[in-house]
Amino acid sequence: MRKKIVAGNWKMNMNLQDGLALAKELNDTLTAEKPNCDVVICTPFIHLASIASFLNQDIIGLGAENCADKEKGAFTGEVSAEMVKSTGAQYVILGHSERREYYKETPEVLKEKVLLALKNGLKVIFCIGETLEEREANKQNQVVKAELEGSVFNLTEEEFKNIIIAYEPIWAIGTGKTATAEQAEEIHAYIRSIVAEKYGAEVAENTSILYGGSCKASNAPELFAKPDIDGGLIGGASLKAADFKGIIDAWK
Repeated sequence: MRKKIVAGNWKMNMNLQDGLALAKELNDTLTAEKPNCDVVICTPFIHLASIASFLNQDIIGLGAENCADKEKGAFTGEVSAEMVKSTGAQYVILGHSERREYYKETPEVLKEKVLLALKNGLKVIFCIGETLEEREANKQNQVVKAELEGSVFNLTEEEFKNIIIAYEPIWAIGTGKTATAEQAEEIHAYIRSIVAEKYGAEVAENTSILYGGSCKASNAPELFAKPDIDGGLIGGASLKAADFKGIIDAWK
């Protein structure tokens, strides 16, 4: 059975004190009332070690929002996959549309990041998705296929088992626009079909594909009810414990 996952992406929010307070609140809330799915919080680098020291990782997994495409060395300001792993984190988000757009991360760079993350025992939440322009030109299938081929379809079947795919329609991130549950299901099913073409039906069946793009407590039940939507990668709504729990509870 493939995993149902709700992952929070804090982005560049929460100073250290506020981030620790949020993580503690989530930890207490979800330890008291066990979730019906896997939960992950992906935080800025500076929070990771402090949060790892108290987080019950049987209940909430911990991840970074990025890692470097180099192993180590004279790369001032970068954080390697090995460093992320050494904090106690288990996951890393790679390929987020904001990294692709603002920091010009190419498929080749992301391919390196993915390999280093896997080499260091991290599970990768790999983001793909199209712009509004591409959606209006009906190119969304070509776009997501190219993004997978460019950065993760080079992996062996064994390596690919550590990839969680997050489909994020760029036109719906932080815009308040959400793909309809039908639109989301259609492309999730397509993504699963190309994973099946590459790695076979069994691997595709076991790959978790998350929806990201203005997912909140109000629309999560409808999205999560679809057969190919295995959870969400949550931005803004992961910054308040009650909002995030509302989405997690959509699995109940």
